[in-house]
Amino acid sequence: MGRACGKGRFGALFCLFAVALFMPLGAHAQEARPGAVVMHGKGGSPKSRTIEALASGLGAQGILVAALDMPWSGARSYDVDSAAAEQQVREALERLRADGANRLFVMGHSQGGMFALHMGGRVKLDGVVAIAPGGSADNRIALEKLADSLQAARRYVAEGKGQERQRLMDYEGSRGLHPVIAVPAAYVSWFDPEGAMSQNRAVRNVRPGTPVLFIVPKGDYPGLRRVKDGLFSALPTHPLNRLYEPESDHMGAPVAALDEIGRWIRQAAAR
Repeated sequence: MGRACGKGRFGALFCLFAVALFMPLGAHAQEARPGAVVMHGKGGSPKSRTIEALASGLGAQGILVAALDMPWSGARSYDVDSAAAEQQVREALERLRADGANRLFVMGHSQGGMFALHMGGRVKLDGVVAIAPGGSADNRIALEKLADSLQAARRYVAEGKGQERQRLMDYEGSRGLHPVIAVPAAYVSWFDPEGAMSQNRAVRNVRPGTPVLFIVPKGDYPGLRRVKDGLFSALPTHPLNRLYEPESDHMGAPVAALDEIGRWIRQAAAR
């Protein structure tokens, strides 16, 4: 190539033009292939009807999906702490990357939505989708309802029983207080008002440059509707941030927002 290009400034310019002309298109712009981690809500599972519908719907749109069984599922009942859950999401993102995804997103419903926002501050992502995010440990009602249980869990940890499952309490707007047989050390990490499930910290700590699709259905729980504007406005500014309010209740939000989620992911992946 050097001999064909000739010598001097014009020869060098011709050589650069020839290299650019015959370079494969993929070397200029890699096709966007989005992949998304999907997380269920409190007491749910990746096999729940709404999450399965969300995952299969995204897959039909060409988005690679990893639907996870998270520590707050009905089967796991807070068996590991939030740091272990972060690692679970990181490993799922790496599997998506290995499968060919080059644009990575984390999304979740309800408690999964809150943890998705938390992960937006912990790993580099191409976007976060928070679907009816809830389960915050730092709101007034949660602090009141779970104060005794959190104190008991901390006592078990101090007594050296932090890894022995105990009967503790959880709280959900639709169910009220209900018992869980949880690992106390893990429980403390999830219900510490300064921990991973602090909604105020999660939204403020999303990495700058990470867009967020913040979904709050019009029929969501009144408490979640009440805080939506303040939480959304606390996100780091990004031109693709969007507050989307589908015609749905809390449980129906993943399916009601499916088309918008797919559209937004494709838009964010293309930038």
